[in-house]
Amino acid sequence: MNRIVPLILAVALFMEQMDSTVISTALPAIATDLHVGPITLKLALTAYMVALAIFIPISGWMADRYGAKRIFRLAICVFVVGSVFCAFSSGLVEFVLARFLQGMGGAMMTPVGRLVLLRTTQRSELVSAMALLTIPALVGPLAGPPLGGFITTYFSWHWIFLINVPVGIIGVWLATIFLPEVEATAPPPLDVTGFILTTLAAAGVVFGLSVVSLPALPPIIGISATVVGLVCGALYVRHARRHPTPILNLKLFRNATFRASTTGGTLFRICIGAMPFLTPLMLQLGFGLTPFQSGLITFAGAIGAITTKFMARRVFAATGFRTTLLSAAAVTTVVTVITGLFTPETPHLLIIGVLLIGGFSRSFFFTGVNALAYADINDAEASQATSISSVMQQISLALGVALAASILETSTYFHGEPLQLSDFHLAFFVIAALTVLATIPFIRMDRHAGALVSGHGAKRSAPMEAQRQAAK
Repeated sequence: MNRIVPLILAVALFMEQMDSTVISTALPAIATDLHVGPITLKLALTAYMVALAIFIPISGWMADRYGAKRIFRLAICVFVVGSVFCAFSSGLVEFVLARFLQGMGGAMMTPVGRLVLLRTTQRSELVSAMALLTIPALVGPLAGPPLGGFITTYFSWHWIFLINVPVGIIGVWLATIFLPEVEATAPPPLDVTGFILTTLAAAGVVFGLSVVSLPALPPIIGISATVVGLVCGALYVRHARRHPTPILNLKLFRNATFRASTTGGTLFRICIGAMPFLTPLMLQLGFGLTPFQSGLITFAGAIGAITTKFMARRVFAATGFRTTLLSAAAVTTVVTVITGLFTPETPHLLIIGVLLIGGFSRSFFFTGVNALAYADINDAEASQATSISSVMQQISLALGVALAASILETSTYFHGEPLQLSDFHLAFFVIAALTVLATIPFIRMDRHAGALVSGHGAKRSAPMEAQRQAAK
């Protein structure tokens, strides 16, 4: 496998993932400089997520129309420009708009990066490539808090954004030299109605769930936005059935492996999306640790995630997608339950060990589910598949944070006291129970599904490959 391609894409995605989480630690310092409250400044985080939700659906069409490599480089440039504007913002409005611009770049980087990888990698090498590409999504949220705390404490929060400039320049340079050309494919005219409906649906759900519990805004705003998003989503489903070339082709869900990976992966990400929110808060508010200390402990999960790439291909080849995904989900569920039993007296080494195993199991799951999604997808459907997967990922992450916050708020409402350690324990137990639901699509999946990609039962899958080639 040509490792330079997934590594270049991984560096760009790591920049985007790191930036989206590192800002959380720096919020108080940024709020002080911009003369607003930290809670109000969370609108900047919401603006970023809304931009992702709006522009991800159109990313596949743009990659087909103008070339995936060109759009990927443009996305990095837009992200870097947005980073510079963030660093030099002097007010809340400027900062929110700059974060929105960053989100536009991030929306193109993630799905288009996967599209480049999918169109330049043989199916038999896809697991190894996805293992490299999955690391940023796992390491970024875990490495962000300690890095953000270090930069903010010893330098200035402005460097959180300015550091993206040299990284982005190097990324564009490497992409120009090493990424193969992925030619434009003359897609059909843009589905404008579908774009509007998906924009309102995704942005409404993400924005609504993100601000429904935000003190700076009345709850009715979040609830109304969520309802509008759900209604527009239902209207889009109706529209997609009638339109010959919808912007998001829902017919892809007829593919059993794509349907299983998308539905099961979405449920799993909702639960896992709550972990980077709950764990640092419990360590800080429940255990009394500093942000930097809690960040160093949670970073253990990133180390576990990195080790996966060294063995992912061999494990999936030996056991197949179904067995590996179910095993990884089971381990993740157990780790989540154990995390809900931690107390301030729990040795830090034990906490680090448990989080290390959790990062390991989550990385296996995400590597497998990302590769499985494209196991039976042909090149003509690749851009649609990457767009749908990316949209579902962003919505599931927003749902994860909203779910975790709702559990904590509901728990405190019933006992009528400020946030306590027992509230976090309850949240982890609920998340663990919901993680079990994510396994249902994979329990029903054929144990040889995706064999062409995993390499599991290669002899058995040879006739399937012949049929696939004949179908083309």
